[in-house]
Amino acid sequence: MPDKTAPAEEHSDVIPMFPTLVWKVQLQAELRDAIDASVLPYITRLRKGSPPLAAGCGWQSVQDLHTAAEFNDLVSCVNRAAAAVLRFLRIGRATCEITACWVTILAPGAAHRMHSHPNNYLSAVYYLRTRPGADTINFHDPRSQAGIIRPPVTELTGENTDQVVVRVQDGTLLLFPSYLRHSVDSNSSGEERISVSFNMMFSQFTEALTRPLWSPNEVPAQEASAQR
Repeated sequence: MPDKTAPAEEHSDVIPMFPTLVWKVQLQAELRDAIDASVLPYITRLRKGSPPLAAGCGWQSVQDLHTAAEFNDLVSCVNRAAAAVLRFLRIGRATCEITACWVTILAPGAAHRMHSHPNNYLSAVYYLRTRPGADTINFHDPRSQAGIIRPPVTELTGENTDQVVVRVQDGTLLLFPSYLRHSVDSNSSGEERISVSFNMMFSQFTEALTRPLWSPNEVPAQEASAQR
């Protein structure tokens, strides 16, 4: 029998706030193969004369690969994806440009510790070669205080986890805020994992975007007084 003394339930809402987003693009096979045909031989030339990577070791290239003609197709993909991200975020009158681009190779047994990419707005990573056991990236909760209290949960969900694992494959392009910490688990496959990373920043940041976001004619009188 219902408890007539219990108060009737009121309408309630869960209001999501301040989301952290990652954008995932899977390139079509024809474009992926064209990028492979130009970028992979370029990486081989960069590594010419270097010894094979030992187990557990990694290698990173110089950071200006976006200026090489062999990367033109991939750079175009990244620029188009970044423009779409800015449209999604309703950011107007601003464009991003690539500030750095480099290759990372992880030999079997190698991992990449948790890190972020300071002094940029967007970062991206494109996967040239992945294998089972070397086909994920971890994104970590950017709220530094969220882990102070960690009660047990009955099921991991997007609302209670402090790490999200994203599975990737050859031809996957990910874009994410540069502040978002990420890491790569140890390569448990028998082959090298090869990726190309990018940083992006607003082209006219110092000229336009660092200016105050208010106009003197729009500031209420009490706020104008407080700023004197």
